[in-house]
Amino acid sequence: MTRTLFTNIGLLVTNDPSVGEGITGEISDAALLVDLGRIAWVGTSAQAEVAGGFDIDHVIDLGGRCLIPGFVDAHSHIVFAGDRTDEFEARMAGRKYSAGGILSTVAATRAASDEELRQSLVGFVDEMHAQGTTTLEIKSGYGLTVHDEERLVRLASEVTDEVTFLGAHVIPLEYRGASGTAARALEDGELGTREDYVALVVGPMLEACAPYAKWIDVFCEEGAFTIDESRQILEAGIGLGLMPRVHASQLSAGEGIRLAVDLGAASVDHCTYLTDLDVAALARSETVATLLPGVEFSTKQPYPDARRLIDAGVTVALATDCNPGSSFTSSMPLCIALAVREMGMTAPEALWSATAGGAQALRREDVGRLTVGSRADLTELAAPSYVHLAYRPGVPLVRRVWKDGELIS
Repeated sequence: MTRTLFTNIGLLVTNDPSVGEGITGEISDAALLVDLGRIAWVGTSAQAEVAGGFDIDHVIDLGGRCLIPGFVDAHSHIVFAGDRTDEFEARMAGRKYSAGGILSTVAATRAASDEELRQSLVGFVDEMHAQGTTTLEIKSGYGLTVHDEERLVRLASEVTDEVTFLGAHVIPLEYRGASGTAARALEDGELGTREDYVALVVGPMLEACAPYAKWIDVFCEEGAFTIDESRQILEAGIGLGLMPRVHASQLSAGEGIRLAVDLGAASVDHCTYLTDLDVAALARSETVATLLPGVEFSTKQPYPDARRLIDAGVTVALATDCNPGSSFTSSMPLCIALAVREMGMTAPEALWSATAGGAQALRREDVGRLTVGSRADLTELAAPSYVHLAYRPGVPLVRRVWKDGELIS
């Protein structure tokens, strides 16, 4: 199959306002032509009939259902082992979320074999595909040794081009000795210091991981990495050709958002606690604010104020942050429903942020939209409109998914 005509599309979302209505570029009673995995033409069914001369190998009749771009999940942590059910239950009973729980996943991940991690990873990717996601970013960060971080980015690179080195997730236990104390060989039981760990991250760990990664990230947050440590780590990655992303302002307001803007980061993620300075800095920049409503759903923290960001002119993306601790969901439809219900977004804004916004967070122009030349990454909904993603939360509305024109789910 090389040339496929999708026809009888009740509502087509192109994310191109020049060819359709609104920010989502909507076309009713639409048709779309795919050639060699790319979009070759979009228009109405009537225009397709008039054109008539398409050399078509296959026709897919959508029966009036809605067709949208495949979701672009620009923030996930799906290379890991273990389970944190007990932590979730305790949090639901009232315990406050903190960054410390990451270390339990680190221990389980270090103990897992490559094949165990690979099988788990592939399972999560399949799960994401089934829910309409066609492009995803994957971070390391559950190894925190040179050996383990290298294998996490290597495994991630088997399933996506959007791999992020996150050795700066938290300080591991073996580097929590008294600051300023010279560390001896760790295999002799001596504790290193956080300064030693930062030196490891910007040195041997970064060198080992950079060949498999496109991005570098840091958890700039109380309990994780300071603003000075974060800058040092990000600048080291930039020096080796990696592009920066930043976790910031998840647990409290801080300087991480402004650091991301200062370094030209593609995205700063979480943005739960915003100051006026943060919003102004983002509005002046090309840095995307990637919001992760699954985290607030799981941790009972306040939801980020998407309305405030959008009204200020900030580009907003939505992503799952799929991870075993703070957001164990792979569902972009759930994130859309939460964004509309809890974050002040309209349904068109939420869908755009989950597709074109995610693409901008990854600095991709070939995904997140359905316009001539873009990849034929398509998600068919068992509904006449994408509004049903928020209107009918929890219902499995994704019917079929194509990536590069090939059916994957």
